[in-house]
Amino acid sequence: MSEQRATIHALHEQLVNKECTSRSLTEAYLQAMEKGKDINAYITVNREAALAAADAVDEKIARGEAIGTLEGIPMAVKDNICTEGLRTTCASKMLDNFIPQYNADVVEKLHAAGAVILGKTNMDEFAMGSTTETSYYGPTKNPVDETCVPGGSSGGSAAAVAAGQAVYALGSDTGGSIRQPAAFCGLVGLKPTYGRVSRYGLIAFASSLDQIGPLVNDVRDAGIVMNVLAGYDHRDSTSANVESEDFTRKIGTSIEGVKIGLPKEYLGEGVSPAIKARLEAVSEALRAKGAIVEECSLPTTNYAIPAYYLIAPAEASSNLARYDGVRYGLRVQADDMISMFKETRKEGFGDEVKRRIMLGTYALSAGYYDAYYLKALKVRHLIKDDFEKAFATYDCLLTPASVSTAPKIGATYDAVATYKQDICTVTSNLAGLPAISLPSGKDENGLPIGVQLIGKAFDEAFLLQVAAQIEEIGMA
Repeated sequence: MSEQRATIHALHEQLVNKECTSRSLTEAYLQAMEKGKDINAYITVNREAALAAADAVDEKIARGEAIGTLEGIPMAVKDNICTEGLRTTCASKMLDNFIPQYNADVVEKLHAAGAVILGKTNMDEFAMGSTTETSYYGPTKNPVDETCVPGGSSGGSAAAVAAGQAVYALGSDTGGSIRQPAAFCGLVGLKPTYGRVSRYGLIAFASSLDQIGPLVNDVRDAGIVMNVLAGYDHRDSTSANVESEDFTRKIGTSIEGVKIGLPKEYLGEGVSPAIKARLEAVSEALRAKGAIVEECSLPTTNYAIPAYYLIAPAEASSNLARYDGVRYGLRVQADDMISMFKETRKEGFGDEVKRRIMLGTYALSAGYYDAYYLKALKVRHLIKDDFEKAFATYDCLLTPASVSTAPKIGATYDAVATYKQDICTVTSNLAGLPAISLPSGKDENGLPIGVQLIGKAFDEAFLLQVAAQIEEIGMA
């Protein structure tokens, strides 16, 4: 494995054995970023600070001190996660000049763990999109096939890892924004249980759905990163006060007797034949490992997309009301205050963000709240009930990570058709459950196919156990 597609645990061993230095690794990734800048994975490069952090780790090693698993490893952060003194734009003109005065909780933890932050990655504007084409800074290309999108909204993070421009990266997942780009780029992407990782310092899209997680090259790396990110944070009112654990502890253990459900609703119309075939192949391989894999049903799945696209825009409408040109970000001068508000928002937001603000505002408006938003919340409850019933029988669920492989950049945009693509991923956000996307072969065009495992709340270690078995038998 080359340095540029190495795993965290492999590079950690090299650092400990003094086979390389953190500075040499960091310089190699910075060079890869420069050489592959047409991928457009990064919005802001953190060159000098990254090299300084690498040098500090090398000095520690030279003194004979032990280092943590993430220490000295170059990585990237999605550009909607606040980094003190480092520009954080949400890929929007609205925040083009915004420099946070504090770090997100996850960034504090990364600094404490000695991580080397290479820069901030491109994304769909305010995380609204599934192709990374809504970015104010232009689309990101998929390193597997540069004519294709890398997925979204964490497309820059996925592309950076897939292109060997970061060892791992952080993304955020509101309706699949870690898992779908992981599937499109041939990576592992984990969305933790809602509340498992603090959202403090994550610029909000939909507060009851957003969750930060890793995009990595293998399953063990996902557990390694989670060991650092997870934990209670009093600054986040939705943070879960649950005991910390070693997320890698079950990797490599048998799955004999494990019951895995295959929800039939995830294999309906619109799912490509290649993806269905891979899912069946993975199912057979798991059975050969001693797992019990059988069809099950989540009846309310078909209502997940309309429920999600009422709840998420409604929350976005509220969260994005703060961008008015008064306190921070873009300000367009006008003759009066109301005109300034209007012109700032008109110029600062892109089309997709405006579309979702309008959808959300409509759903929350007088006379429509009960008919739309309240009904969507009731459907959300039914979706959670479906999962609870399924998990009374099954230990986890196996589904596609997306209905297709990566589409071409610039393909004709149909908002409703694009929204429907999220059917495989939005349900776990609505229910607050952990889910992981794994690469599983390629389609006839050589594009990566992703499969997904959905688990019980706070059962990430078990998900990684099953995922590692898929990886081990070469299905990933």
